[in-house]
Amino acid sequence: MANDNQFVNKIADIEKDFPQWYTDVVIKTGLVDYGPVKGTMVIRPYGYAIWENIQRELDRRFRETGHENAYFPLLIPMSFFTKEKEHVEGFAPEVAVVTHAGGEELAEPLAIRPTSETIIGTMYSKWLQSYRDLPIKINQWCNVMRWEKTTRPFLRTSEFLWQEGHTVHATEEEAMQETQQMLGVYKEFAESCLAIPVICGRKTEKEKFAGAVATYGMEAMMHDGKSLQAGTSHYLGQNFAKAFEIKYLDKDGTQKYGYTTSWGVSTRLIGAIIMAHGDQRGLCLPPVIAPVQVVIVPIAAKKEGVMQACEELKTRLEKAGVRVKLDSSDNSPGWKFNEWEMKGVPLRIELGPRDIQAGNAVIFRRDTLGKDVYPLEGIVDTVNGLLDKVQEEMLVSSRERRDGRIISVDTVEELLAGVEGGNFVKAGWCGCRECEDKIKEKTAATARVFAEGETAKECIVCRREAKHVVYFARAY
Repeated sequence: MANDNQFVNKIADIEKDFPQWYTDVVIKTGLVDYGPVKGTMVIRPYGYAIWENIQRELDRRFRETGHENAYFPLLIPMSFFTKEKEHVEGFAPEVAVVTHAGGEELAEPLAIRPTSETIIGTMYSKWLQSYRDLPIKINQWCNVMRWEKTTRPFLRTSEFLWQEGHTVHATEEEAMQETQQMLGVYKEFAESCLAIPVICGRKTEKEKFAGAVATYGMEAMMHDGKSLQAGTSHYLGQNFAKAFEIKYLDKDGTQKYGYTTSWGVSTRLIGAIIMAHGDQRGLCLPPVIAPVQVVIVPIAAKKEGVMQACEELKTRLEKAGVRVKLDSSDNSPGWKFNEWEMKGVPLRIELGPRDIQAGNAVIFRRDTLGKDVYPLEGIVDTVNGLLDKVQEEMLVSSRERRDGRIISVDTVEELLAGVEGGNFVKAGWCGCRECEDKIKEKTAATARVFAEGETAKECIVCRREAKHVVYFARAY
């Protein structure tokens, strides 16, 4: 039998060395391992189960908004990338290229998709003939490759998993509505499923997607006060439509270009969950996306009737749709407590001879670290109620933490102090690229999104009239 002390996985201090804490958690909880090629990751079953739950929740929402799933090729002719100048310039440093296959040099190099606007635009130009074909609303779940120099599991890797939606519309208004609608879908999902409050808004020209007319993002605050761009939705206007001849015969008999959008989230969301909710004990997972929502730990398992009672409880919970695991290993209860706390399981049920005799069970909440006794009678309803409560209170707690770390400033020096203190900082900005660059140079903070509807008198850099209020933060 394992020694309890041998199990206690030493992880770095979350307050003193957050980057090492993050690495320790993703490795020691079995979410990922490093791939043999630099910058790649192997998503292990526990980590992939989180992604599957994310997929399930998002896919349902996409279908409810009228989108269909399809799949497009991984390899894209390099000539496609030259058709939209701003797009190719934006992605050129990250593109991996295939030049040989079957022992021969290819007639044309092939890009391994960093994103699919070019290949999908090419196909849409074939499929779109008439106004009757509009709108086209397609999503794909796939992998992409962006050759990153500095990598970290989930947050920035050379290959990652994501979804990318691509749509075509008859008018600018319809395309803008789609862009905003999908940003809203992401926001609702992040808050109701991941229990992560997000700030949504338009990006600056400097921070927008290469080739887009406008990019809208959702920003999430991590434990260290940095921002994580958790999702983006792009209004592409007619830029890609004109580059790829995405046009149609309208009702008036004339040929018109469509208006396109694209939007996506990735396995980066798993990194967001880790960094937004984790603590010194490891992961803390919201019930909606937790691979295991409840773990049952037998106490004095060899005593007569204990394992039988645990098995019966497991069966009852499974029938109610709860994702439950019975830890019947020969490790001690203390070892099991540590392991499942590290893995972030929302609820732990402890059941031993005394509990059974009294008709009770002990339930531990991972989010609050609280423990209470509940009657076994009606335990299924109790567990479902607690899972809902954990989900709701994790969001409330996260929002309170974030809102307490949003400040407004009037000078660059105050902005610097704010981000060094782990805050999101709102500041006036004139709209000039030079001033935006100076803020980054002096504070290492970037413009995340505009604070819609808010005003300020002066730009904190040049002191000219402020055209916008912007959220600034250091970011991943």
